[in-house]
Amino acid sequence: MVIDPVSNMLQMGSPEEVKNLLTRLIDFLKSRGITTLVTELVTGGSLIEGTNTDISSLMDTWLLLREIESGGERNRVLHVLKSRGMSHSHQVREFILTDHGIELEDVYEGPAGLVTGTARYTQEAQEEEQRRRRLEEIERRKNELERKRKLKEAKLKEIEEQFRGEEEELERTIREAEQEEEKFLKTREHRRQMRGGN
Repeated sequence: MVIDPVSNMLQMGSPEEVKNLLTRLIDFLKSRGITTLVTELVTGGSLIEGTNTDISSLMDTWLLLREIESGGERNRVLHVLKSRGMSHSHQVREFILTDHGIELEDVYEGPAGLVTGTARYTQEAQEEEQRRRRLEEIERRKNELERKRKLKEAKLKEIEEQFRGEEEELERTIREAEQEEEKFLKTREHRRQMRGGN
C-alpha cells in the first residue's frame, strides 16, 4: 500500500489527531503483513531528522530523498537514515528518473566528496582519459623494454661471435707458441746430448 503524501493529512485535523490515525493505520497494515510505502514532503534545505507528522519512529526503514545543487544543476540523491533490524549502506547514492523507472547510480566520490550529475560524467570522462593514457604509457614502456631486450640479445650475440673469433685466434697462437716451445726444448736437449752433457 502506498500513502502519498501523509503530510497532506495535516490539513484534515490537528497534528495529534493525524499522528493517532497514522499510528493505528500503520499498526493495522503491519499486523496484516502488508508492505506499506509512506511518503512525506518536507521542506527546507537542511538534513531532516524528523517529520511533520512525527511517525518516523513507527517506520522500519526510513529513506531520505533530497536534491543537491552543484555546478548549476540540481541532482537527486537518496540515503538510508535508518533500517531497523537489517544491515544497510550509509552512503549517499545519486538516483536518476528514466523511461524504465528509477536507477541508482554507483557511489562516486571525487577529490571534493560526492560528485553527481554532469560533474560526475565530466570527472568520470577525465579519469577514463587518464586511465587510457596510463594504459598507453604502460604499452609504450613494454614495447621499449622489449626493444631494449632484443638490442641487448643482439649485442650479446655480436660480442659472443667476436669473442669466438678472438678465442680461436688466441688458441691458435697459443698452440703455435707451445709447439715452438716444445721444438726449442727438443733442440736444446739434442744439442746437449751432442756435446756429451748429462
